[in-house]
Amino acid sequence: MVLRMSTLFLRTLREDPVDAEVASHKLLVRAGYVRRAAPGIYSWLPLGYMVLRNVEAIVREEMNAIGAQEVHFPALLPREPYEATNRWEEYGDTLFRVVDRKGGDYMLGPTHEEMFTLLVKDLYSSYKDLPLSLYQIQTKYRDEARPRAGILRGREFVMKDSYSFDVSDEAFMRSYEAHRGAYIRIFDRLGLDYVVVAAMSGAMGGSASEEFLAIAESGEDTYVRSPGGYAANVEAVRTPAPAPLPYEDAPAAHVEDTPDTPTIETLVDDLNARFPRQDRPWTAADTLKNVLVILHHPDGTREPLAVGVPGDREVDEKRLGAQVDPAVLEPFTEADFAAHPSLAKGYIGPGVLGEKNTSGIRFLVDPRVVDGTRWVTGADRHGKHVVDLVCGRDFTPDGTIEAAEVRDGDPAPDGSGPLETARGIEMGHIFQLGRKYSEALGLQVLDENGKLVTVTMGSYGVGVSRAVAAIVENSHDDAGIVWPREVAPADVHLVATGKDDAVFDAAESLAGELDTAGVRVIYDDRRGVSPGVKFKDSELVGVPTIVVVGRGLADGVVEVKDRRSGERHEVAVADAAEHLRELVTAS
Repeated sequence: MVLRMSTLFLRTLREDPVDAEVASHKLLVRAGYVRRAAPGIYSWLPLGYMVLRNVEAIVREEMNAIGAQEVHFPALLPREPYEATNRWEEYGDTLFRVVDRKGGDYMLGPTHEEMFTLLVKDLYSSYKDLPLSLYQIQTKYRDEARPRAGILRGREFVMKDSYSFDVSDEAFMRSYEAHRGAYIRIFDRLGLDYVVVAAMSGAMGGSASEEFLAIAESGEDTYVRSPGGYAANVEAVRTPAPAPLPYEDAPAAHVEDTPDTPTIETLVDDLNARFPRQDRPWTAADTLKNVLVILHHPDGTREPLAVGVPGDREVDEKRLGAQVDPAVLEPFTEADFAAHPSLAKGYIGPGVLGEKNTSGIRFLVDPRVVDGTRWVTGADRHGKHVVDLVCGRDFTPDGTIEAAEVRDGDPAPDGSGPLETARGIEMGHIFQLGRKYSEALGLQVLDENGKLVTVTMGSYGVGVSRAVAAIVENSHDDAGIVWPREVAPADVHLVATGKDDAVFDAAESLAGELDTAGVRVIYDDRRGVSPGVKFKDSELVGVPTIVVVGRGLADGVVEVKDRRSGERHEVAVADAAEHLRELVTAS
């Protein structure tokens, strides 16, 4: 079927939406692919829905190729299975919760581990039934506090989630590798520039996970990589801890007046001016900055936490948040300071932190803070700092936590070289769930010896609707979108220009020939619309091949333009349909 611009439900825009921040949001709205319905909620218009379905088709083909079977669960889910795994509470405010007319609790599904587990438990009971992989492509719901970037971070989105069920850990790894291979093929076919990185499992749980990130400056995820091949989301980076240092000869800790030092920089300047070291100047890395936050737990309780990091680094809230999940970070307020009078705001030190000290606040430090390291930090009195405070001698933290920012040049945890940071969009996430859900929900089968064993599971997600935006982030120019052919809404954008009936007759005939040959066509058959507008619309919409029927018709030729490279060439009208069919088939 030829899509005719004169009747296609499409309005292109010349100006960016006022709320759009990233290229995909701007272009998908301007080109008429999606339309905002509410914050974080978008309607799919005809061209957008075609692209979405094309992405789904690629995902479906690759999942079927590894033997996974498609099912479809309801979006409205009961409370009880999620209580059994504690996720009814752990998901916190991100759940859309619903109460029916009888007072029953339900939710709009953010993910379906529990439902898949219970379905398999209901139907399978023997090792002979396994391995098994099931998947669905379905709309999910999460109450994002700050939906942004159009369909990249919405409150309603389409996701493929699949689950593997195996009788042993060894068998599970075969299922995991099969899914991993399928994901590589999916993202290759989508034309994405992506990287696979180690990641945190978060609320999903499990022993390990990997993310597939589309490389993009607009991405919300920061990841690191090293020359030797190490790659991880920054949330999953583990800081190599230095060896403990001897401190028998370290000077005794001493409290000093440090007025007018509101920042680390001013404190370091004051130290070098008034208390110079013999071996080298003081630096920000010699200071210990203690940051207070509140952990809001899913059950509603609030717990204060102190985090100590070297003063030359900031606390990375995403890294810290990943370590304390499912608790949510909140700022430490004036009311919280009032509830802990032993805390000297701006001069907080280890002396009042930790279970053994006066505040009762848990005190976790960066892994670089090891026994024997010397620090300048708050003396728990206004206007004073303590110098030469030695970890292991003068204070003992309650543990360590990965909360400090990761920077370019930091050593890779595996020793494979200095780290380089980059940004990406999470496109897929695969989890080694182990037995978290099967144990909680009682999914067991009889093994070959007649013994009940708990099933080992994996979980695998692809952001299908997010992929549409990620492709645009990876593939656009100043004029508009540049779709890879396999996901584009059409193969050819046929443009008829001018007022001459012969032009429109020739274009109509070519559109029909292409359609018969199986080439998908958008035909701009609008009369009274200037060639300039038509050309701009064709570039904005982003179909891979643009064909112009216009002035060249007098010489018996049409112009063929490659949307990605901008290269143009002329083709005889009589040969155009076959030329384009071959072009489409070859690409």
